Amino acid sequence: MRHSTRGPAAVAILAAVCLIAAGCSSSSDQPRTGKGSNDLVSSVDTMFGTVAVPKPKGRNLRVVALGWSDAETALALGVKPVAVYDWLGFGEKAKGVGPWATQLFGSETPVVMKNVNQSINYEQIQSLKPDLILNVNSAGDKKQFERLSSIAPTVYAPKGANPYGLGWRAETSTVSKALGKDDEGAALVDGIDAQIAAAKTAHPEFAGLTAVAGAKAGDAYGATLPGDPRWDLLSSLGFEQPAAIPALGRQMSFSAVVPAEKITALDADVTVLFAIGFTLDQLKSDPLVRSLPVVEDGRAVFLDPTGDIATAFSVGSVLSLPVALQKLVPLLADAAAKVKR
Repeated sequence: MRHSTRGPAAVAILAAVCLIAAGCSSSSDQPRTGKGSNDLVSSVDTMFGTVAVPKPKGRNLRVVALGWSDAETALALGVKPVAVYDWLGFGEKAKGVGPWATQLFGSETPVVMKNVNQSINYEQIQSLKPDLILNVNSAGDKKQFERLSSIAPTVYAPKGANPYGLGWRAETSTVSKALGKDDEGAALVDGIDAQIAAAKTAHPEFAGLTAVAGAKAGDAYGATLPGDPRWDLLSSLGFEQPAAIPALGRQMSFSAVVPAEKITALDADVTVLFAIGFTLDQLKSDPLVRSLPVVEDGRAVFLDPTGDIATAFSVGSVLSLPVALQKLVPLLADAAAKVKR
């Protein structure tokens, strides 16, 4: 479930043949670059084999960030992408990332690639002459990988990852490995985990309560699943997912579609609700949403789709999660206080 074309629709409910001349690995388990390890930024195991990233001579690494929140992860590691795929429509003024991340670009301005039906402009990417393409948190499309790899070494998620359902910890680990910043990536993960642990300790009342992160998009409803940053955050805080959600199946890898006749699946001790393609008022006035006991009892947390909480919650990067924790946890606490035990 994402706030984007991939996200909107998907969120709610929501490429392996590399050209050696491009310095990329083959789809085998060994990188084939003709270079020694001292000439590499990194060597990364991905779902399409091992990808080697050669060191550029006399300049910084030119990185194109395509995957969901890949750009923010790179920025957190001190790397400024030359191009960013703007999944959430933050725009050129925000440099294609959340407002909590924009300032990390400093005076540099990346090319902001608009999300148009999740399409990729390969010619535009090639003109940027990247040294590395990040498409880690993505659909995992092999043909796309092959095309991108003909331009530059391209890093996707590890084997076994669900499309758009990698999880923020694994995404941070993979991006940091690709950038040759393993230790920095591990430190970032530890830092966020420490913040989550502190919030969990401060709110022991979350433990054992059920929770759902749900959305309305188009004519559908949905709930996020493990691997999506929204559910992963709620789970990390101590909430449990009602059995009705996984019973719906993983139709979209990171979310479960909730048919109108099964809208009660969104009911829980605490439910976080957001809209994709609708205003907050439209979400609140939806008859099916209003019929949920969690809404009737005031235990639902409604997120304004245009606000920082909803976007930080959805982006789920090491830069946005602190924002989500700071602003969402008090709302969760207020809702949890209304649960009858």
